[in-house]
Amino acid sequence: MLEYLRIQHLALIDDVELEFASGLNVLTGETGAGKSFILRALSFLTGDKLGKDMVRPGTNKASVEAVFQVDGNECILRRELNAETGRSRIFINDRLSSQSSVRELKPRLLLHTSQHGQQRLLSPSYQGKVLDEFLDDRELVLQKNALLAELHELLKKREELSSKMRELSDKREFMEFQLQFIEKVDPQPGEEDELLEQKQQLKDSADAAKTVETALAAFYGEEGSLHERISLLAREMDALASLDDDWREDAEDVEEMRLKLRELETRLHHIQRNSQSEGELENIEARLFELAQLKRKLNRNLNEILEFRAEMDANISFLDSCALDLAQLEKQETDCASRLKKCIERLNAARETAAGELSGLLAQELRGLGFNEAVEVEFEFTPAELYPGIEEQRGRMLWVPNPGQRPQPLDQIASGGELSRFLLALVGLMTRESIPTLIFDEVDAGIGGLTLNYVADRITQLAQNRQIILITHWPQLASRAACHFQVAKQVVDELTTVSCSQLSAKQVFEELKRMAGGGAQGDALARQLLEKATA
Repeated sequence: MLEYLRIQHLALIDDVELEFASGLNVLTGETGAGKSFILRALSFLTGDKLGKDMVRPGTNKASVEAVFQVDGNECILRRELNAETGRSRIFINDRLSSQSSVRELKPRLLLHTSQHGQQRLLSPSYQGKVLDEFLDDRELVLQKNALLAELHELLKKREELSSKMRELSDKREFMEFQLQFIEKVDPQPGEEDELLEQKQQLKDSADAAKTVETALAAFYGEEGSLHERISLLAREMDALASLDDDWREDAEDVEEMRLKLRELETRLHHIQRNSQSEGELENIEARLFELAQLKRKLNRNLNEILEFRAEMDANISFLDSCALDLAQLEKQETDCASRLKKCIERLNAARETAAGELSGLLAQELRGLGFNEAVEVEFEFTPAELYPGIEEQRGRMLWVPNPGQRPQPLDQIASGGELSRFLLALVGLMTRESIPTLIFDEVDAGIGGLTLNYVADRITQLAQNRQIILITHWPQLASRAACHFQVAKQVVDELTTVSCSQLSAKQVFEELKRMAGGGAQGDALARQLLEKATA
């Protein structure tokens, strides 16, 4: 139940506070007075979007706040709309929340019907949804949707697998040829860089060998090797030092020099012996040439070739194994189709049962809303193939408003007033379960005369068990209200403002008189309606 509503700075509304009663609450006012803004505010509060242009000029934000009673607990909703960014924030019990949370909560708060709902009623798909609301087991529809989604996903996977198989099968021979060419060369990760580094090292080694050769040549000459001459010098210096101790230090220096030169000669010979790398360099050059040919042929660098080989290996492995995968998908598809078929058989039977029950209840409701006593409603079922061998029976509503006519679709023979009553009848039946608040937005459009009394009686009856908010232009309906609000538009200081105020008993009479046309005739009708409503 909606207890309290406050709207601030929304469109033409500056600040409006409404306290609703249980039972029937009515909003009236001249055409264009702004009654729709009240409902737009409620829709915005419960999840609908509004543009930033709906924020009242000169203000920073618009806000809508409401207090509901839900299952015996108070629920406070507030939503704010920023004038600059157009973004909104939603609060549930003063805690920041999300739009999805509010949308999930909405079915427990409000059920909104309007002239748009009348037009939806003409759609066969919507009529089918209405029928499903009356199934004893509504889970059947959810099961069908889940199984159908699962089946579509399996079909999609199978088609994708088959398509890839066809594509790769056409390329298999070429892939195997390229793979054979790559395998013949058998490139390895990082091999090219490693070979280039080795090649550079060998070139550096060759250059070093030439230098070593030159250095070794310095150790030899026509008069004997450098080592022999230094050795001779060392012996003579040693002999000289034995004769004169002043030469001892020089003799030791020469001996140290001899040892170092001997060590240096040995190291140079060692490098010379290990620098014979011409054969190894030739092998490296040959391998690099082989890799270069492979890169030119495939027009890829070595890393791309390695990735290409891995991809082709995976594709060929895929082709070898996908037959089994395809068989598994087909098995899953068969199993899912079997479960769907059983579900559809149960759903079709349940719809036929629900159609009989709903047709009878609707006909009874329509008779109470001023239709001919012979009015009939029935459902026509049309098969729709969901999968080969599986047909869903989809219901379309037909009716016979007058005796002697053949059943026909609503969109072919129903007038606006008849659709209004049809919608009211359906809403009355759909709210057999507890719905906190029903909102009727000019559901009385297109009707008049005695029919208004039938509609008023039905709305009054519904209001005995639930809260109703009704927007109407008819005094016959407004007079039944437990709480009556008048919406008015006025211009103050060149600024248009919409107000909404609860009427006193005297003000209710004046508003009913206006709605009835004013004057003596309006006065009389208003008195008559109030007397009937309080009787």
